[in-house]
Amino acid sequence: MTTPRLEIDLAKIQHNAHVLVSLLGTQGISVWGVTKAMMGLPGIAKALLAAGVSGLADSRIENIQTMRLASVTADMMLIRSPMISQADLVVGAADVSLNTELDVISELSKAACAMRRTHGILLMVELGDLREGIMPADLESVVRQVLLFPNIALKGIGTNLACRCGVVPDAENMGELSNLADAIDATFGPVLSVVSGGNSSNLNWVLGAADTGRINNLRLGESILLGCEPLHRQAIEGLYTDAITLVGEVIESKTKPSRPWGEVAESAFGAVGPQADTGSISQAIIALGHMDTDPDGLTPPTGMKILGSSSDHLIVDSGGNRLSVGAEVAFQLNYSALIRAMVSPFIAKRIEQGRSDQDFSALQSPGLVA
Repeated sequence: MTTPRLEIDLAKIQHNAHVLVSLLGTQGISVWGVTKAMMGLPGIAKALLAAGVSGLADSRIENIQTMRLASVTADMMLIRSPMISQADLVVGAADVSLNTELDVISELSKAACAMRRTHGILLMVELGDLREGIMPADLESVVRQVLLFPNIALKGIGTNLACRCGVVPDAENMGELSNLADAIDATFGPVLSVVSGGNSSNLNWVLGAADTGRINNLRLGESILLGCEPLHRQAIEGLYTDAITLVGEVIESKTKPSRPWGEVAESAFGAVGPQADTGSISQAIIALGHMDTDPDGLTPPTGMKILGSSSDHLIVDSGGNRLSVGAEVAFQLNYSALIRAMVSPFIAKRIEQGRSDQDFSALQSPGLVA
């Protein structure tokens, strides 16, 4: 079988999405399934929709186009601020986009008028993570102008936390978003149907909150695909954490010293070689490297340790189990490793159906593992 490869179990992903959709639904919160880490694979899209997500969300219009060409029928949202140069593509393929700039919305309006379509937007609000977002004090003025654009429908407001600076969603910033929604509706009438609190990093807050206020939507990707929450990378009870694995092949297996010899400087990617001498080890090389994935985001099987990596080689200490040349080793991935492996042309993608829908009911409901 081709290596290296990503093995993607659609049924496990569908299970994870189904559990989270059901759990959040009891609190009146809808889920948009984020497909960007999967490059808009139609199989992933269909699994998420079968699990009950309200729509699909992606950061690249090209991925949305891929799903459209595969006849995926669903509401689709572009979750990276649109580029002016792609305004026509955005309006043509996406139903909704996240926005912060009036100049961009103006171009979306022109494109929508030309196509005789209405394009929905969510205005993103800056609440501390210092990525995209309108400053709260400027929101009312922006809303006032957005409501004047023809063929533009203001659907709601949203925010994004934890992605750039790691700011944690909590009662304070989520309460501020709710209060902003109330203030906008009080000024302009009931114009906001969606208040999108953020991404998978919001799950800790949602599951522990007595009152989620106006928050009625989350955009979930990592928690569905990897079964964990992003703030502390903790597994979510009841979800699969092995729905996606990266399989590599051993191309060398030898007993070698643990410490390099000769003068040591920086390696190809800036690391310095190990200085401690622990004696001879069973060292294996896997045909994976920085050109394929983020080696720092890989977790090897129990008993194995990743020692280092270069462009094309992943070096591991196989411990007491000497690996044979040609053997396959399966790694778990974090989000960084996943998205880099997914876009690599050198990584094959194997889609598996896995367990059937009928088996889902046997698995327990989730809670976050502390």
